[in-house]
Amino acid sequence: MGAQLNLVEQNLHLVAVSSRQMLFHIPSSSLFELDGLTAQLIELLRQRPEQTAEQLIGELSAQYPTDQIAETLQELIALELVSDGSPLTPEIALKKITEFPINTLVLNVNTGCNLSCSYCYKEDLDKPSEGRKMQFDTAKQSLEMLIAESPHETRYNIVFFGGEPLSNFGLIKDVVSYAEQRFAELGKPVDFTMTTNATLLTEDIADWLNEHRFGLSVSMDGPKAIHDKNRITVGGQGTYDVVSRKAKMLLSRFRVRPVGARVTLTRGITDVQRIWDHLFNELGFAEVGFAPVTSGDISHYNLSDEELAEVFHNMKLLGQQYLEAALQHRNIGFSNMHQLITDLHEGNKKALPCGAGVGLLAVDHEGGLNLCHRFTGSDLETFGDVQTGINKERLGGFLEQRLDRTDTGCSSCRIRNLCSGGCYHESYARFEDPTQPVYHYCDLMRDWVDFGIEVYSRIMAENPAFIDSYISPRRAH
Repeated sequence: MGAQLNLVEQNLHLVAVSSRQMLFHIPSSSLFELDGLTAQLIELLRQRPEQTAEQLIGELSAQYPTDQIAETLQELIALELVSDGSPLTPEIALKKITEFPINTLVLNVNTGCNLSCSYCYKEDLDKPSEGRKMQFDTAKQSLEMLIAESPHETRYNIVFFGGEPLSNFGLIKDVVSYAEQRFAELGKPVDFTMTTNATLLTEDIADWLNEHRFGLSVSMDGPKAIHDKNRITVGGQGTYDVVSRKAKMLLSRFRVRPVGARVTLTRGITDVQRIWDHLFNELGFAEVGFAPVTSGDISHYNLSDEELAEVFHNMKLLGQQYLEAALQHRNIGFSNMHQLITDLHEGNKKALPCGAGVGLLAVDHEGGLNLCHRFTGSDLETFGDVQTGINKERLGGFLEQRLDRTDTGCSSCRIRNLCSGGCYHESYARFEDPTQPVYHYCDLMRDWVDFGIEVYSRIMAENPAFIDSYISPRRAH
């Protein structure tokens, strides 16, 4: 008698797309269209586990050649979608992290900000007059630490963050000048990125940023009534008029890279389509990305469970527009959908939720190394500093806790390799423990990924050229 075969349910997920049945291969984040034979084998093993290959062949031999059934079963066993009792490959073979190939450094150049956005998560935020600015010496040591710790990376990215980074523009200019010379000596390219509230932009600054090929995101929450609700000055005034004016100026002059808008969704604000329409069609941003607030320190601003469900519903409505445009070979710049399609197309498989601590660290104004920009000024211990380098033992120990999916519910979740437990800072804000997975919107995320599979499958079937034109080139930046 042959080995008894069973489905490995935790490795497969079926999604119906129009008249087609798609199989999402969870271990590799890959997508396959199911043929009739594979679909029937899965169904038979679902109905009656522990059948042998001989039994399955006997059941289907009237419809398919015997060798075809046997070959398909072998493929399913090789993909670990069907088990013959052999031990499965551990999905995260990596249990210990000793290498930290940091290629992105976030410099927190000023804790001061000229705005007083009501929902701001920054734990080290100060009024402009009390802002603690990073000194050039600290920034220079940061770059040297990056080179010393990760000498073999092919390219590097320096991110300027605040407060409002342009409130320390003198330092940014000095850092860019030093970095361009230093990385040129090494024969390595370096990119510069910045998120700004745009209020301090001038034509000269916009032209300088253009000259140095910055990747730019502008924090903007939508039309005036929505934006002015939370994005206010220290004196309590709305900032839409000045931000929209500066954004239009920037978009008219900045040519080297697409400029994105970053939207924060808080309690009472769920109208994703209206916000996107204003920022994309009326102001002319190339991309619009949405960040729902569910675990901020000020619970009054967190989206309620009902509002969060509404946000995801509205993101799917905008995703439907994204699909319709894609089939006409147009890109409507919906960042969240774009990222999901990219992950599915590239088969991205994440053992950890993001690059924080592995590919990226954030330097606070004093030179401490933080997990990411959201943790500067928090009570979470730092992982070394720019003078002495990365505390590899502490950082490795922290990340290994998140790699271990035992007893978390993540080990069998179908989106485990796309989500990997969610944002560290959300866990920290919600549970005071950044190693604990974020559970409060797992169902919404699973539904969002299913929707992404549907959109991606339709694009691949009806206009695959969209992927070549709009998804693949993103990696060139």
